[in-house]
This record gives sequence, C-alpha cells and structure tokens, in this order.
Amino acid sequence: MNHPDFRVGGRIFATLKSDGKTGAVKLSPEEQGRFVADYPAVFAPESGAWGLQGWTRIQLSPAEEESIGEALTLAWQGALKTSTRVRARRKKSR
Repeated sequence: MNHPDFRVGGRIFATLKSDGKTGAVKLSPEEQGRFVADYPAVFAPESGAWGLQGWTRIQLSPAEEESIGEALTLAWQGALKTSTRVRARRKKSR
C-alpha cells in the first residue's frame, strides 16, 4: 500500500501514511470510541467497514505522545492476542 505498517505475529496493528501527517491503529470498537471521545481532534474512525472494525485514524501534529503511545500499545496487544488465538486454532486442527 506504499506506506509503512507495523505487525506482530503477521497481523498489522498500525500504519503510517506516506505523508507522515497521519497514521492508523487497529483498536477494539470500545477502545476506538473512548479515544475518539477523549481526543476528537486527534482520533477518528477510518471510513466505512475499516472504521467499523476498529481502524482509527490519528492526526499526528495535534497529538500528545502519551495518547499515541497508549493507542499503539492497545493495538499491539490486540494484534498479539489475535495472533496467539489463530496459532492455537491451527495447532488444534492439525
């Protein structure tokens, strides 16, 4: 997609847009709602189905380091849990 992404266990949990001004993280819908409510100038759901699945756009310039760090940590933890569950299911089915 011509921009960097960040992965754990093969799962993308964050991206940085090529303009360097915005990024996105994969949050749970509940986490997404909290970040959008607490930091409306920084976080917004991505468009369409992506946003409904928890993908959340980040405007980097008005963001504080702490809020981005928290969002990245939650996204990483979520991807790690998903990756671990997928591996466990694959082992069971063998």
